[in-house]
Amino acid sequence: MQLTTLLLAAIGAASVSASPSWLPGGGQVVINEDLKVPGDNPLYFCSDPKDDIVQIKKVDLSPNPPVPGEPLSITASGELKETVDEGSKMHLQVKYGLITLINQEADLCETVQKADMTCPIKKGEMELTKDVDIPKEIPPGTYTVLADVYTKDGDKITCLTAKIAFHR
Repeated sequence: MQLTTLLLAAIGAASVSASPSWLPGGGQVVINEDLKVPGDNPLYFCSDPKDDIVQIKKVDLSPNPPVPGEPLSITASGELKETVDEGSKMHLQVKYGLITLINQEADLCETVQKADMTCPIKKGEMELTKDVDIPKEIPPGTYTVLADVYTKDGDKITCLTAKIAFHR
């Protein structure tokens, strides 16, 4: 996977409150403060990341939280424990309150092309900086995001959640 893709997905619309029906148990997705992604960001791991293929070391957003109509700068570092090949997927869910805005699965390799990456993504240390334009038309309110990234064989690359409140 690529850190950028995951982070862009997690920030792209904004954050994690109601649970997706495809998660085991079908219950509420709860942000666990003990699973905070290191750095200045609103990101949390869905579960203990010790066995994830990507080990995210740090993610910084500027500004944090993102502001509608202002560019967002993302700086991240981490390590891939193994090469990520074609066929990997990302399930992205974005909610505005209880309303699901996005609930889709995307090809990870197609998605990382937006971050100037190509598959296969080689194992090893990774660092990136990416600037993203946040649309000024984002309605005020609380958004939740869940980005679950996995290989073609179903192995977890990573899973992130975030919750972001946009104000006028």
